[in-house]
This record gives sequence, C-alpha cells and structure tokens, in this order.
Amino acid sequence: MAGDGLQHERISGLLNGHHHGHGNGGSGQDDSRATSPGGGQYRSTDGDADGVDDISRLGRTRPRVFPYTKYLPYATETREQREADLDEMIKHLYIAVAAGDFIPGAIHWTKEIRGWMSLKFDLTRKQRISLVKLYYELALAPGLESTVAERFASMFMVLTKRKHYLRPGKDLILDWRPLWKELKVFVLPSESATQNTYSAKRNVRTLTKLCAFAQLFFDPREVPAMLEEFLPYYSMSFSEQAFVVLGLLNLMLPTSAPPADDEKLQPQYYLPTFFHLWSTINRSLVVDTRMLDICSRQARDCLGAEQVPFGPCGLFTEEQSSLIFTAVLRLLEIPVGQATSSYSQSVDAGVGIATLLDRDQRKHPVSHSIARWIIMSMSPLCLKATNKKSTLHQLEGLIQGIETFFHPSNSGAWTKLLAQLVYYLADFFVMRWNREQSGEYEIPADRKLNEELKRRFMLCLRDVVFMGIYAKSGTAMNYSLSTLQSLAYLEPNLILPGALQRIYPAMQGLVEVHRTISSIRALQMLSKIIARTKGYRCHLTTLLGLALPGIDANDLDKTMHSLAFIQAVCYNIPLQDLTKGVPKLERSELNGDYEMIEAGSPPALTDSAGTALAVEWITGQVARFEQEGPGIELDYAAELNPEDEETILKSSTAGFAEFVISFTGRVFTLLQNLPDAARVKSGSPEENVVNTLPATFSPLLASLSPELYDLALEQVAKFAANHVVHQARDAMAFICNALVKISPKKALHRLLPDLISSIRTEITENGAGSTRTTGSEILPRDRALVWHVSLLSMCVVHVGKDVLDFEEDLFSLAGFMQEKCKGIPLVHVSNFVHHLLLNLTVTYTVDYSLFNRAELEQGLTAASWGRIVDPGEVDVVWHVPCKEELDFAARIAEAQGGRALGCLGELISEEEGVGRRRDGVGKEWSDEVARNLVLLRLVISGVCRLFRSEDGTVTPFTFVGVKDGGEGGVSEVPTPEEEVEGEGGDPFGEPEDEKMKRSFRYPSGYPLEVGSPAYEAVHQLRRTAGETLHRVHEFLVKHQEDDVPCFNALYTAYRSCFVDMGIERSAHVLDRLTRLLFADIHPYKSSGTRKQYPRPLLVRRANLYHFQRLRFNEHPRAASDLDKTLLLDLAASSTSVYTDIRRTAQSAGEQAIKSIVGAKMLIIPPLLDALEDALQKGSHPRIKGAMYSLLFGSLAKPLGRNWAFAPRMIRLFIRVSEADRPSIQKLVAGSGFTIQEMVQAGARMAVLDEDTLKGIWPEGDGEGRTVARTRGEAEGVVPGIKARIQKRRRLVEGRKAELAVELLREVKTAHWKKASRMAVMIIGLDYRFETVASDGVVELATRGVIDTHPTLRALYTGSVGAVYSLAQGRALVGHKYENYLLGVQTDPDELALPTQRDDPGWTQRYLDAFAKPEAEAYIDADYPGWLVWKDSMRGSRTGGTKLEFDEVEMRVRRTMGKLIDRHWLSTLFGYMKQEPRDSQADRFRISSSMMVAYAMELMAHNLTPAKWDDFKDLALAVFGDGGDKHQHRAMAEIMGAMLSSAEEFAPAFREEVWGFTFPTVRRVFSEGLTPENMSYWSTFLTLVAGGKDPRRAWPLVEWLAGYRLDMLSHAAFKDSSKITLLQIVVGTLGWHFRLEAGIVEDFVKHLDHPYKGVREVMGTTLATVFRTRYHESYRDVATLLEAQKAAGSVGSRAYVPTQEYSAIVDEVFDRLEKWRVERTPGIQTPTSYTQASKTVLLWLDTTLCAYDCTVLVPFFPGKVMKQLLHMMDIKEDPELQSLAYHVFRHLPNIPHQVGNGSGSGSGGDDEAEAFVQALIEIARGSVSWHQRLRVLINIQVFYFRQLFLMPEEQAKRLVKCVRDMLHDTQLEVRLGAAATLGGMVRCSPVEFREVTIAELKRHFTDLLVKNPLPKRPRGAGGVARDSTGTSTPTPEGNKLVLTRHAAVLGLGALVQAFPYVSPPPAWLPEVLATLAGRAASDGGMVGKSVKSVLSEFKKTRQDTWHVDVKAFKPEQLEDLEGVLWKSYFA
Repeated sequence: MAGDGLQHERISGLLNGHHHGHGNGGSGQDDSRATSPGGGQYRSTDGDADGVDDISRLGRTRPRVFPYTKYLPYATETREQREADLDEMIKHLYIAVAAGDFIPGAIHWTKEIRGWMSLKFDLTRKQRISLVKLYYELALAPGLESTVAERFASMFMVLTKRKHYLRPGKDLILDWRPLWKELKVFVLPSESATQNTYSAKRNVRTLTKLCAFAQLFFDPREVPAMLEEFLPYYSMSFSEQAFVVLGLLNLMLPTSAPPADDEKLQPQYYLPTFFHLWSTINRSLVVDTRMLDICSRQARDCLGAEQVPFGPCGLFTEEQSSLIFTAVLRLLEIPVGQATSSYSQSVDAGVGIATLLDRDQRKHPVSHSIARWIIMSMSPLCLKATNKKSTLHQLEGLIQGIETFFHPSNSGAWTKLLAQLVYYLADFFVMRWNREQSGEYEIPADRKLNEELKRRFMLCLRDVVFMGIYAKSGTAMNYSLSTLQSLAYLEPNLILPGALQRIYPAMQGLVEVHRTISSIRALQMLSKIIARTKGYRCHLTTLLGLALPGIDANDLDKTMHSLAFIQAVCYNIPLQDLTKGVPKLERSELNGDYEMIEAGSPPALTDSAGTALAVEWITGQVARFEQEGPGIELDYAAELNPEDEETILKSSTAGFAEFVISFTGRVFTLLQNLPDAARVKSGSPEENVVNTLPATFSPLLASLSPELYDLALEQVAKFAANHVVHQARDAMAFICNALVKISPKKALHRLLPDLISSIRTEITENGAGSTRTTGSEILPRDRALVWHVSLLSMCVVHVGKDVLDFEEDLFSLAGFMQEKCKGIPLVHVSNFVHHLLLNLTVTYTVDYSLFNRAELEQGLTAASWGRIVDPGEVDVVWHVPCKEELDFAARIAEAQGGRALGCLGELISEEEGVGRRRDGVGKEWSDEVARNLVLLRLVISGVCRLFRSEDGTVTPFTFVGVKDGGEGGVSEVPTPEEEVEGEGGDPFGEPEDEKMKRSFRYPSGYPLEVGSPAYEAVHQLRRTAGETLHRVHEFLVKHQEDDVPCFNALYTAYRSCFVDMGIERSAHVLDRLTRLLFADIHPYKSSGTRKQYPRPLLVRRANLYHFQRLRFNEHPRAASDLDKTLLLDLAASSTSVYTDIRRTAQSAGEQAIKSIVGAKMLIIPPLLDALEDALQKGSHPRIKGAMYSLLFGSLAKPLGRNWAFAPRMIRLFIRVSEADRPSIQKLVAGSGFTIQEMVQAGARMAVLDEDTLKGIWPEGDGEGRTVARTRGEAEGVVPGIKARIQKRRRLVEGRKAELAVELLREVKTAHWKKASRMAVMIIGLDYRFETVASDGVVELATRGVIDTHPTLRALYTGSVGAVYSLAQGRALVGHKYENYLLGVQTDPDELALPTQRDDPGWTQRYLDAFAKPEAEAYIDADYPGWLVWKDSMRGSRTGGTKLEFDEVEMRVRRTMGKLIDRHWLSTLFGYMKQEPRDSQADRFRISSSMMVAYAMELMAHNLTPAKWDDFKDLALAVFGDGGDKHQHRAMAEIMGAMLSSAEEFAPAFREEVWGFTFPTVRRVFSEGLTPENMSYWSTFLTLVAGGKDPRRAWPLVEWLAGYRLDMLSHAAFKDSSKITLLQIVVGTLGWHFRLEAGIVEDFVKHLDHPYKGVREVMGTTLATVFRTRYHESYRDVATLLEAQKAAGSVGSRAYVPTQEYSAIVDEVFDRLEKWRVERTPGIQTPTSYTQASKTVLLWLDTTLCAYDCTVLVPFFPGKVMKQLLHMMDIKEDPELQSLAYHVFRHLPNIPHQVGNGSGSGSGGDDEAEAFVQALIEIARGSVSWHQRLRVLINIQVFYFRQLFLMPEEQAKRLVKCVRDMLHDTQLEVRLGAAATLGGMVRCSPVEFREVTIAELKRHFTDLLVKNPLPKRPRGAGGVARDSTGTSTPTPEGNKLVLTRHAAVLGLGALVQAFPYVSPPPAWLPEVLATLAGRAASDGGMVGKSVKSVLSEFKKTRQDTWHVDVKAFKPEQLEDLEGVLWKSYFA
C-alpha cells in the first residue's frame, strides 16, 4: 500500500502543477482532492465521514451515492458559498412575489433556483419545506395568469418529485382545501352560480397532476373531513356525480399510514364503504380502474405501518381481496367462450365531466395499480395461509388461469396488458426486495419478503415470461425481456438454466429467426447477471462466440442486437486471458505508459491446455440442457467447487484472441457491405448500425488486455491503410477514435504517420481536391483523401495531450491542405482543425477502463468478473489543458483563423483585381467566401472554451464585484437604489428586463490566466472575427443578395459567435452527452438500486457533470456594440426575399436573442419597420419573414407585454390579414391566438398568504453585498417596485382603451373577414371586470347579432353572451374583483334549507314534496340526500329574482336593451328559421336560444322597446303552420328560451309566459312530432326540465307523466315519441320524479303492445323508472361508515330488490309463462307472448347494461333464465331469438353476491349458489337440446368470472355436470361440452386442476377400456349371412358409440386444454397413446374425433416439436405415428 500511496503523491503532484497555473493557490490538501481518495475533512459534504448532521440538514433521507464535486479536476466552491447563493436567489424571489412582479421577476428566479438544483446541489430541509409551501400556494393563487401558475406548479412538482427529501406527515403537511376549491369549479360546475367566461381558469390537467404530487403530503387525520366534504355529492341518480366523487377520492384521499391513536382513521374503517360504493356502479371500467388505484396506493403506503393490522392479504380482508382479484380478471379483458365483455359502454358513458379527474393512462396504466396492489400486500404471512386465499395464492391462481394467453400464437388485445402486468409485478418485487435488504424501507420484520416467498413468486411468473419473450408484438416483447432481467436478478438459479436452455439452440441457428433475435436480446439483458454468477459465467465466452454470426449486413436488426449484447458483456468482464498468470503493471521507459509485464509464475498445468477444458465442459452442459427438458434447475454453487469453477473460467478466457480477430473481421465485412447511406438523419437501420458500432467498440477495446489491444490496433490500422470504404467513413472514423482514446500514445504512433503520408500522397500525386465541386456528392478521385482526412480528424479529438508528439506534422499538414484543396474536401479539412482545437483546449475525462488504477496494478483475476465499482471510490483521470497544448492551440487558431480572415478581407475588397472574379459564370468566388466562413466558424467554436463572457470585449459591463480575481467570483446585482435612479427610459419596458442577470458562476476549470497575453490574443481574435463577419454581411447585401450558400455559411458563423462561449453550444454538446449516457445507463437501472453502473459509465457521468457546470455558467450576457450590430444584421436578413436566407437568419436570431440580455427590445422596432415597409410595397415573402420572426418565436411574448410596440403590431396584423396569399393566411390563422393574448386584460392581483411567503426568507444575515440584509430591508424595496408595476399597468390599460376606440371606428365599414378579426380584438381590449364593456362595444355586438354575415353573427352572439354573463356574474360577487377571484358569491336567490335528518321519516317527506306543484324553495341539485344527508342543503327562492345591479351593470343592460326592438327580434327569428349551411349545424342551437332568453330577461325588466306581445306575435309567425322542420327548430329554441328565462320572473308574468307557451308545446307534443323534428324538441325538454327541480316546469312534467297507452291507436310514432319524451323527463329528474306509479302500472298491463317502436321505448322507460327509484339516504357520513362496517368487510349490498319490485317481476314472468302456454307452437303471426317477450327483453337488456344490473340477480335462477331459454326456441321469430340470446349472454357477466354474511333481508342468500344450481338443473333436465347447449356457454363464462369467489365444491359440481353432458344424445351438445370442459380445466388453479385432470383421465380411460367395440364375426366373406351388407344400428350399439364418443371427447378436451404448454404435461402422452391405440380405428364420428384431436395437437406443436418429442416413450410415438403420419397410399 505504501507504493500505492507514493503513486498517488506523484499523480497529485503532477496535477497540482496545473492547479497552481491559475486559480487561487490555496492549501495543497485542497488542490489534490481531484484524484486522491479524499483528504481529511473534505469528504463530509458527501455524507461519508461525519455526515450524520448533514443529512438532517440537507433534508435527504438517503445520502448521495455519487460525490459529484469530488471528482472534478479543479477546486470547487464550498457548500457555504452555494447555500449563500441560494439564499440570495430566495431573497430575490421573495421581493418579486411580494411586489407582485411575476413576469419576469418570480418566473426568472424560479428558473434560477431550478438551475441551481440541476447542478446536484441540495436544498436544506428548511429551504425545501418553505419553498414547497410557497410554490403550492403560488400554483393555486387566485388571480394569477394561468401560464404563470403552470410554471409554479411544475416547480412544486420538481421539489416534491423524489420521495427521499421530505417525509410525508413528519416534515411537511399541505392543506388539501385550496386544491379542492380549484378542482370544484371544474367537476361540480352546478356548485358555482355563474359560469365564468371572464378569466382563463386553470388547466385542469395541471390540477390533477398537482394532486398526484400533493396527495402524499395531505394529513391522514383529514380523512374524515374529506369524506364529509365529498360523499354528500355522491348520487347514482345522476351518475356523473358518483364518478366525480370516486375520482376525487382517488386523487385527494391521503393514504399514508394513519396515526395509531384513532381507530376511525384505520383504512378498514372506511374501506367497507368504498367497496359498497364500488358495488353501486357495476360493469364500469372507469370505476374498476379507480378503485384499484385507491386500493393499491393504500397497500403501498400502509405496508410499513405497525399500527395497521396486516394479514395474508395485506391490510385487506379475504373477501375484499377476492373481489379485487375478480375485478383484475375483468380488467384484463380476456375473452371467454362466447361471452360479451363484462363492461358496459352505457355505464361509462355517464362519466361526463368526471373524465377530467382521470389520471393519465399512459403514465398510470391499470396494470401498474394491479401489480402495486399485489406486491405491496405480500408478506411471509401468505405462506402460512391454510385456506389458499392469500394474495400469493390468488396471484398464482390468476397467472395459471390465464397462462395460455401469454403464448405468442395466442395474441390479441390482451397481449400488451398481460406483458405489462407481469413486468410491473417483477419490477415492484425487485424494488421492494432491494429496498428492504438495504434498509431503506422500514418495515416490521414479519412483513419482510423472504427467500421462500421469493421462490414461490419466481416460479409463478417464470413460465409465462419465457413465453412472453417470443411475443409477436414488439412492446410485449420489450416488457417480457425487462421482466426476465428482473427475475434473473432476484434468483439466477431459477431463471438462467431455462434461459440458456432456450438460448443455445436459438444461437446455433436451429430455430426461426425471430426466436434468435429474441434470444440475443435476452442475452443482452442477462449478461450482467451471468457475468456475476458463478458457474454460469463460464458460458459467457462461448455465447460471445455464438453471437458473432449475428453481425451480418443482410440482417441489420440482428446486427444491432448482437452488437448491443457484445457491448453489455464488455462492460461487465475484462477480455483478458487469465490462463497466463497474473500480469502486473509496471512503468516502462519507452512511453511513460503502463505496460503489462508477466509475473514470473511457473506455467500451471491448466494453462497449456488453452480452451480445451472449457470447451469440453460447455459441450457437456449444452447436452445436459437438451436432456433435462423444462423446469430445469441447476445449482452450480453446489455442483462445482470454487477452484474447479475458476479453472474452467480461466480456460474459457484463452479464446479471447480468436474472438477479437474474428469480431474485427466481421465488422469490416459489415462495413464494406453497407449501402450508401443518404447521410441525413433518417433513422434508417444502416444509420442505427453505424451509431451502435462506436458504442460497442469503446467498452470492447477498453476491456482488452494490452496484448489483445495491440492485436486489435494492428487489425484496424491495416484496414484503414489498405481500404477506402466511402460509405463507412463515419463508422470507421468512430472506431479509430475509440482506439486512440483507450491508449493514445500507442495508437497515435501506429496510425498518424500512415494517415499523414497518405494524405500528402493523395494531394500531390493524385491531385485530389484540386477542383471546385458542385453539390454534395464527393468525386471518386477525392474519396481516398476525404477518407483519410476524416479518420485523421477523429484520431485527434478527445484523446489528450499525446497529440503534441506530432505538433509540427499536424501544423504543417493543416496549412498544406488549406492551400492545395478546393471544394468539398476543404470542409473536412476545416473540421480537422476544429477537432484538433477542441482536443487541445477542453477539459474532459480520458479514462475508459473497467477498473481503478490500483486494481489493475494488483492484476486481474477471476474475481474481477462482474465487479461492481463503488460510485464513491472512482479515481477519474482527466485531461486538463497544459501550457504546451494551449500554445499549440493558439498557434493553430492564429494561423488558420488569420488565414480565413485575410482571405475574406481580400475577397470582399472593392478593388478591381479581386472584385472581377465575381463576374462571369464561375461560382468560384462564392465558394471561396463560403469555405472561409466555415473555417472561421469552426476555429471560433474550436477555441470557445477559452472565451470568457466576463471579458471586456465580450460584454461592455458586468456587475462584477469579483473577490480577489480568479474564479468563482460572485458578480453582483446593483442595489435597488441605483436601479430606481436608472429607471428613466421607457415606462412600458419590462421592469428590470435589462438587468435580470444571473449573478452566480461556479468554478469550471478555466484554462488561461485572465489578462495573460494568450488570453488577450484569443479575445482579440473573436472581436476581429465579429467585425469581419459584419463587413462580409454588408458586402453580400450590397452586391450578392441572392447568394444563398454564402448567406447560410455567414449566419451559421454568426450563431457560433453568439452562443459558443465557454462551451460549444452550437454543437449541442451537452444534449448529446446526456442522451448517449442515458442510453448506455438504461440497461443497468433496476428498481431500488442506485448507480450500480460499470466504472466507465460512472466516469462519463463525472464528465457530463463538468459540462453541466460549464453550461450553467453561460447565462445571457449584456450586449456589446459589436453584438448589437450583428443582431441588427440578423434582423435585417430575417425579412429577406429569399426563403433559405430568411430561415437561416431567423434560427440564428432566435439563438442569439436567448444569449444576449435586452436583445429582444433591440430588434423588435426594425422588424416592425420592415413589416410596414413590406406591406406598403406588397412584398409577400418579406411579410412572411417579418410575421414569422415577430409572432412565432421568442419575441411574441415580450412584444405582447410591451405596449410601446403592441398597438403597432396589432394594426399591422390587421393589415396583413387582408392579404390573399394562402401561405400568409396560414400565418395569420396560426398567430391569431398570440394576438388574442396581447389584447386580453392583464392579471391585476393575486391573493397570497403572507405567512407562507415570509417562511422562505433565509435565516441569518447575508455576507458581502446582497439585495437586502433583513426582511425589513426587503420590504422597504417592495413598494417602489410595486408602484412601478402598477404605473405600467395603468399606462398599458390606457393604451388598450385608446386602441379599442380606434378599431371601433374602422370595424363598421370593414370587409367581413377583416371585421371578424378586428371584432375579436376589440372585445378583448374592451372586456374588463370594472367596466364590463364600453357602450360602443355593447352596441356593436348587439347590432352584430343580426348582421347579414353568418360568421360575424356567430361571433357577435358569443360576445353578447360573454358581456351579459359578466354583468350577471359581477352582480353575484357583490361587484368586487377580490370576491370574484376568491370565488365568493352571494346569490340573493339562494337559501340554505335545514334538513331534519334525525327524523326517520324525513327522506320520504322530502321526496313526497316533489309530487306537488307548490314549493317553498326549489331544490335543483340531485345529490342532497341520495347517499347521505348534510345538515342543510342549497335551495333557491321561488318568485322573481332579487339580484341587485349597480350603475355599471345597469348601463350595459340599458345600452343592450334599447337596441332590442321589434325589427331586431324579427330579424333574429328570421335567421333562426333559415336552413343551416351544413348538416352538422342542424340541431337545437343553445346559443340562439340563449340570445332570445337575454332579450326576454331585458324585456321583463322594461329595458327594451320590444314588448311581450311582440315576442308572442313574432314567435307564432315563425312557427307558421309547423310544416317545416326548420320552423320547428326555431320554435323549440324560442320556447326553450321563454320557459327557461321565466324561472326568474315575477310570478304573475311567469304565469303569462307559461300560459302562452304551454298550449303550443302541448299541441306539438300531441300532434306535431315527426322523426325529423324529434331531436329539437327532446333538447328543448332537457333544457327546460333537465337537472332542475321538477316543480319549476310542473305543467309540462305533470302532463307528460299523465300519458297512458292507447291500445287502439295506430299512430305508432306519436305514441313512441311521447314515451321517449317521458323517458327524458324521468332520466333527467332522476329520483326526484315521483309520479311513476300510474305509468308503471299502465306499461306493465300493456306489455304486448302491437307496435315495435312503442314496445322498445316502453321497455327502456320501465328500466329507467325502476333504476331511478333507488336511493340510500343515510343520516350522515358517520352513520354510513358505521353501517357499512357493521355489514361486513365489503359493505352492504346495493340494489336489493324491494317487495313491490319483486312482485312486479314475478307477476310479469308468470303472465309470460301463461301466454307461452296459450301460444300455438309453429304459428307464424305475432302473439301476445312474442310481443310481450320483446318488451320484457328490452327492459332486461337496458337494466343489465346499467350499473344497477345486480337488482335482477335474485330472479335469474328462477323465472328469468327459463323464460329466456324458451324464447330462444321460437324459430318463427328470429328477432326474438337473437334478442333473447343477447340478454342470456349478459347473465354470467353480472356480479353475483357470494356467501350469505353480507347483505340484508331477502337478498342475503347466496346468489351464486342458486345460479349454479339452476344452471345444473337446466343442463341435466331440459328436454330441448338447444337449451342444454346454450346453458353450457354460461357455465364456462360464469366459472371464469367467479374464479376467485367460487367455493371448491361448487366448482366440482359444475365440472361433474359438464362431464356428464358429454354423454348427451345430441352431437352438438357433446361437442359443446367438450369445449367447455377444456376451458374450465385450463383456467382452474393448479391444485384443483391436477386433481380434476387425474379424476377425469381415469374416468374416461375406464370408459374406453370397459366398453370395447364388439369384434366382427368372421363369417362368409366377412359379412353375416342374414345381413344385407349394411349394419343396422341397434340401441345397444348406439349407446356404446355414445359412451366411446364421450370418452374420446373427454380425453380430447384434456389434450386441447393445454395447446401451448411445451413440453406437454406428464400425463398427456399417455392420454394420446390411449386415444391412438384404443379408438383411432373406430368408424364414424368417434374415429373422426380422435384424428382431429391428434392432428390439432401436432399442429399447435410445430414450433416446439423438437422439445416436445422427448416427452414421449418410443412405443407411444409408434402408436401415434400409426394414426397420424400414415403414408400417402396406405
């Protein structure tokens, strides 16, 4: 170790040389920490040494694994300094928020804090908590613009995303109410009195996302309060409410562990209620998904809580668990027999608004919830459960039941879901296992997963995963492969043998290609685990060899995966021949590199043998895999002793040299056969391969031992020198780069001399690159040159300082090539210069080894395979530029850059000599300019690391108070006083836009000394370059304005000038590094582990971190004069006439704006001027350029906010919109929204909680200059800023008002298209809360409603609506903006009605009130009292409205009213009657109806010239004779408006209105309805009666409810339409409709109505009436919870049929039976029976498809099922048959109650039992074989659906019943029974399945054996004398055949139950042999059945026959062959 220490001293000594070159000397200990393993105290910041107090301070519950700053090669800032910086940012944030400065202030500082966090700096716990609270508050603050609130919300999510910072409940509790208040507006709109049209409310998606993050931090003690708040809204009468409540519970209910002291907070206290609510919505996919989500979160959060009782099913009871598993089975949508889906569309159609509360299905797939629930409920208690009902047993049952659906041949809609489910199961298990092992989960010991549980779990999933990896669907295959990896990680011994057993044949090419690809992918996933596991790792070398043939130019897909596999292996093992003894590293003199010197070990015996031993062992193993068959398990740890294993391993490594040679050979072949790539990023497979090669080569070369490396180097060098493969140029260059990176010195000396000489030869001898080329095609003559230059330039980038050995060669070569070459090769030359410069000046890692240096010195052994490096102990080798390198770089930059500048100077000089070269045909001049610009750009970005944005030439002023020079200076923000004085200029400007500077930089190892000559020279170069570029720009604009190539090159150079400071941003270095690293890390991420990556990836992470710091430092800088000039150049060219020039300039401009502060305001004016100019001259291209630059980039927002420019922009926009060019119209349409935002009202105030804001102020006083020492100081600054913002807002609003007036004048005369754009703007500018709208606008809009142009009409109608409702809304909030923001509404018409909920008769009294027209108050809402009562409910007064308007609102109403006269009305009515332009618009239009309603309302208040009589006359005139459907539409709209507005009128006038409208409506309803106008009137009805108190529209409701059927009427449509209207009323009024008695009685009496249309509506109406009778009405939430808990763990039963209901059903079915008996069989004409049946079927069908379907369950076993079967027998009426069949198939899908514990009264019996009993009776006893056959369908479906609920004896009875049906006399029934039996056997749980199979097999085999076919008598000629030659069937003979057929079918069913299990189960061969031997020769159907079974068996086994054949004994095979594989002639 002493040697080791010295080693480190030496290295750190070398490194310190660089450190003292710059920076602040500091103590030695401080400097050397870059590479030494950490001196003294330093490490504490990484939480290693004494990190205990740290963790509590940093607020992380787990320390960081990766010490980011420790690995950097330069001194970094201290933690104190970082935290001080953050405090400074927080102070700024505080001031901005306090002053209401959100844009740019608070948003800017939020960005800063995010940036600071992205550097992996940790907030302290206190900071994090206070920020989380602040951002939660800000995200929900009323009054903020929604875009701003979104930014705050996303910051809140960033702060709470990781679970290990804040412990829910301990560190942070958030209040759920503000979030609920925001959500409520969306999901319970009826709760807020006005629909809010004025301000853009939040985006509801953001709110639901916020819930997901905040839910963790809600206090579990709030659960009762939440239930009190949400549950009263629950109502199934209007099911949307129920969906909303469940959605809210899912999003908001905290599921974290409850405190132990209150049993009412325990999950089991409220879970029964949840299960009860679940049972109120049957057959709903949405509800199943949500309930699973809730349960699974509950399971996760309470897993570790001691105080929550835990059992075999986790915290759930067995009943609950079985129900949830049943739901899971439904959710997987697995098809069973002929069953329909168990979900009903019509139930989920009722979701309505509640869809807003869904989680994002892509992010939270249902399989994720299922898996989470299952895994989080597992514990060792599962193993102790005796009754097979634990979570583990149920999971096994589930997987075994659906096993066949995983097989690739059996794919369908379910494939992806199943694969996903299994993936999540494994993933959660691994996560839980890892975290429990590492102690991250604190879990009581008896709940921790243990080995036995893990083994059971693995065995359960193993088979299905092996099937899944061969899936046909790509997604399913990906999921399965990941699952395979997780499982192998858990238990290699269970997975690897099976995997290898499948992989070997595939790799040896014995099976189909797609299986080979899957196998290679599986290997790639498993390589890490194989390398780590003893015994299995000996296979790796062989597998590597087998993967080589996969590299094949004909199958690029396979090539990709093979390369990925090789890459994965090389990251895990060193490719080093271990047989040669242990090599040691020593220092040799030759090249200062480490060389391997053989340790003088005597050759051991095993060495000489080479690979022989390993080959022999592997051959043995592969043979063993073949023999053993499935279920193979190997335990190498027990079989091999460690020494033998190591010997085998060593022997296997002797073959690496061969591997390297053949691998490089295959790759070169591949490269030579690649097609010519189109060289654009097309994502073609060729391109993917080229990109994968370098990723494979880097780890491969890095893991080679020195000898093997030399071998590879030699191979590549030879190939590079002797071949030119043009299309593989990039790939080859990458390979060279990888080679050189690994061992720079060796490789450069081998490669460079060849390349340099080849290049010179090519140029001098072959004249390559000597002429100008056109286009992008490279001439054949130049190809060799380009090949060599490309290789050369990749050999010198990122390889470190060894390039200096070739300093002179490279320097002269660059000059030589620049002189001699022209055309395209020149670009490659410039590229080479660029690469060389990057290599010399940038800091990066040069370390690719798999092992730390110390380990290599000790030598590698077998133990080094699959080693995991500790992320905290990596010694990273960096390349830090040294002086020689920097000098060389400066030389090149000056030579090449100077050359470019010189040439450009000459080319654009005005003198004769040079200028003349521009004329004539030649493009020579243009080429020269473009090429030199490219060179200049590449030189600039090559040395960009040396530019500092602080330098005077870069930024004219920075607020720098640098502490003693050097790095890390905090540049300061000026103190507020200075700022206020400086505020002279533009009052509209963004406040502080100019001064929003980042004031924080962190050290990033800047290589030059500030102020040294080199430093000055570099910056001078940049300045000269900028000036030259400007001159080129001017010259081109003047002389060559159409020279596109030059301009493009020029602006790309501009872009580099702007953005390449310190880091080459123009090349997106950071994104590229991040993406590549992420792609490589991905395979190593596994749930619950942290940073377990191979060492090279950890090193790359350190490198990336360095680049992240560089990028962080490059914030926008102030503009120097040069910058301003260049920006204006770009602005000028952004409106060029030439599209290409425009586009390049625009994109360069976008980038430049982002890197210069204040650039936006600089370039907006010239762009506006250009737009104006272009408009005058009518130059379309320039209009497009200016529009695009202004409105489609980052200028749009500031332009809209800065009202110095906005009015001008808006005026220009209106002028642009007149242009006719489609392309311009497209731009106009695209930017309409942007302009719209400009004219809207700005945000005025935000309501915030003071204390939350104060909470973020940092403790202690700031050091040095700070924005404010104390909070008091800060609050002194706030009023100034506030006043400035207010002043600016006043000015802006003034400007807006002026603009509105100006546009108003123009709009009246404008063309409609222009007018429509202007109108939108005017309304935007004028529509304000304070004034509502100005008179001019109100008049404009009101007149516009009757404009002649339809588009304008629609627009103005909308505006009038907005203005009118804002006036209404303003009155409701008491005319105050604050109330408006806070949602405080005082509606004078609203009452709080107390409920007498303690009185038992209260609910009945409440409901009875709805049956009378009188009411004290109207109750419109549907939910009060449906589920629970609250102490009061909302009602509204009867009589006229009491709403008071103030002066502002009255002015608007008067202005509007005075325009509404008779003429206005008649015009409006006339337009309403017109035929609409397109058929979509032909419906009842609510907007026109609202318009009339507004007019009515104003008329009622005497504000209009038009009077009530005018309305009446005009309405009747519109309707005319009612002969035309358009008349009906207009009339329905007018009547709807009259009646809905009448609700607010004084009673007397209200009666007048009804007196006029009701007779008309009644007449239409009685006489005038036709199929054409039906839809208008039904909408009218919904509008008038829907969702309201029935007493509001009493006459109408009463009249409809009084309808009775007339059996004699022949007007079928009239009757059916009336019933339809009645149904609408019942449906919308729900349980408030109390007039049902007469209707039901009438309908039930006349079930056999003669008309189909009437019968259908009767059926559905009956179902609707019965459905709305149900309500629960518990006294209050507490009573509900107690009642459900008392009823059992799954709550009480919903929808128990009442006695009246049961009586009706019984009576109906008895009558049907009577009619059936009376019906003459075979009669063709309809009878009472057939007609009544159809009515009843529709009623049943509607009910069964609805959520209350369970109400009918008790009737299934008795009358319903028998009747249905009878109906299906009526052949004369096919319609009846199909309907009955349809209903019959619903039955098994309805949830049946099991057991008799739960439920009450008559519904308490076991429904499932009764149903099974009935099924069996019909199957056994029914006379008609059709009925027997049909029952089978339901048996199978029922069996599957009730898999988890059915007791075992019930299952046995069903199986026995089906078995007996195999003896049925009817062939169809027998075949059906066979299919059913197979299905039932297949989906049963294993233990039951095995018993059943054994029993069935014995039973059927006995049948065959005991009933042999009689021998034929050997009579004369084989025919009995008395026979005629044909045998007459005898009864005994028939019975025998039947019995034998039964046996054959039974055995066949067993065989076909497992079509895919490979190899077949042990009992199967015998069954097949029995069939073949005993029955194959039978004649007739028996023999046929046998043959079909056998051939089917062979067909499904084609793929796997090579495996399956081993399961048979030879004699069995012979039996089979005899039947199946007869020769053709036999």
